[in-house]
Amino acid sequence: MSLPLPALKQQGQIFLIALAFFTRIPIPADTPYSPELLNKANRYFALVGLVVGLISAGSFWLAHLLLPASVAVIFAMAASLLLTGAFHEDGLADVFDGFGGGWQPEQKLEIMKDSRLGTYGAAALFIVLAMKWASLTALAEVSPAFTALALFCLHGLSRAIAASLIFSYPYVRLDEQSKVKPLANEQSQQDLWVLIITSFFILLFLPLPMALTLTIALLLVRYACGRWFTRQLGGYTGDCLGACQQLAEITGYLIILAIVAQQ
Repeated sequence: MSLPLPALKQQGQIFLIALAFFTRIPIPADTPYSPELLNKANRYFALVGLVVGLISAGSFWLAHLLLPASVAVIFAMAASLLLTGAFHEDGLADVFDGFGGGWQPEQKLEIMKDSRLGTYGAAALFIVLAMKWASLTALAEVSPAFTALALFCLHGLSRAIAASLIFSYPYVRLDEQSKVKPLANEQSQQDLWVLIITSFFILLFLPLPMALTLTIALLLVRYACGRWFTRQLGGYTGDCLGACQQLAEITGYLIILAIVAQQ
């Protein structure tokens, strides 16, 4: 049964709100906004990732026509960073600063709110970016087509994994300085199903054995991150979602590289 036109229009508006919240991509100025609509935007987190992934993959492919693979990968990474304003990378750095520098959950949360970059965060950010560049460059030297496909798929799948944490764990910081305060509510079954269906659609672009391996690996990342965040904080914050997205993304690149390299 198809949705009535007003419902489809509202879903389009929610997607645009998600696009504006999670990226720097402009949306029409007359797009209606409310906290309720924004709270539903996490259902389209993976779909927004597909937009970012498509642009990142396109940047890689165009650059690779003229430049070596290692340089083309930098163009792809730069495109995603510019599109998102390093939104998720910032979360990763904050998580490692907080978890590495604090003893009690309150201390960790206070450190994570600090806009300054510490040693733990800088080290984690450097390692993750270096691993992205190294794994994608190695993949591009074997198969440029799979590199573009990996960029497209993993930007979406990693965001689905991160957003799904909202459904399973409590949000531990409800204050005015929270980066995702409007999204800090329980996720509905409908929101979760939109993420699952979007993820299934993305996996259809991959060979079946690769899709199954990726699914298992990313679910393990989700489980590990959930346990990690719960032990450290008792739940998740917006920074935790960003860290999970980054860890899932780099895990996906490494899995695809390992499979393609053995073929």
